[in-house]
Amino acid sequence: MDILQKIIAHKKPLLEQQKRQVSIENLQNNRFFKRSTLSLSEALKQPDSSGIIAEFKRRSPSKPAINLTADVQKVTTGYQQAGAAALSVLTDTHFFGGKNLDIEQIRDFINIPILRKDFIFDVYQVYEAKSIGADAILLIAEVLSKDEVLQLSKTAHELGMEVLLEIHSESELGKLNPYINVLGVNNRNLKTFEVSINNSIQIAGKLPDDIVKISESGIRSAEDVKRLQSYGFQGFLIGESFMKTAVPEEACWNFIDEINKT
Repeated sequence: MDILQKIIAHKKPLLEQQKRQVSIENLQNNRFFKRSTLSLSEALKQPDSSGIIAEFKRRSPSKPAINLTADVQKVTTGYQQAGAAALSVLTDTHFFGGKNLDIEQIRDFINIPILRKDFIFDVYQVYEAKSIGADAILLIAEVLSKDEVLQLSKTAHELGMEVLLEIHSESELGKLNPYINVLGVNNRNLKTFEVSINNSIQIAGKLPDDIVKISESGIRSAEDVKRLQSYGFQGFLIGESFMKTAVPEEACWNFIDEINKT
């Protein structure tokens, strides 16, 4: 199995156990469930937007120790102050060292959209995302059928959240539907973990004009951002480049300052 298959196989029995312990009705009683959400797509379309979706993650399957001691509140509020357009927070525990509590702990301090980044394949997880305070969810086209993407994205919209559909190849564009707000191109091959922003550039001409487009992974400089902007990308998801530093929020601040000067 490749890493995506391993992650889904690991999560499925854990999710079934959680569903027995905490019902959807219980999730709906969470204080965040009824809050009005913020629009990820609108945040990226603003004329003065940095376009940066700053990510908080402690580790990954390819990097088991990116920043294990980072304080989620300190880093994410710092990202916000640095001018990030939105946040991405990993909530997968086993492979990325995240947890749902990471979003719950910061929600009251953050006034920009929060993307719950996880491996979502069940409607229960969409309700869960809403209950912890997420504004948007990630759906990974590679691990979902067209019908599954439709069901999950429609549910997210019914709950007031937006959807980021992540693709890696042109062949996955067939899974787009009217409930997708943001289309992301992952520059990291999740089977091999090789990374190149050329993946976004090669696919750019095939992407619909009427949807907000972001490039994910491997973005390391203001020049990368400017180059991707010239191909129509409005958002740039950056995690490891910030998180591997001693002070991620400072790295984000410097990066956005560099973009503004370029």
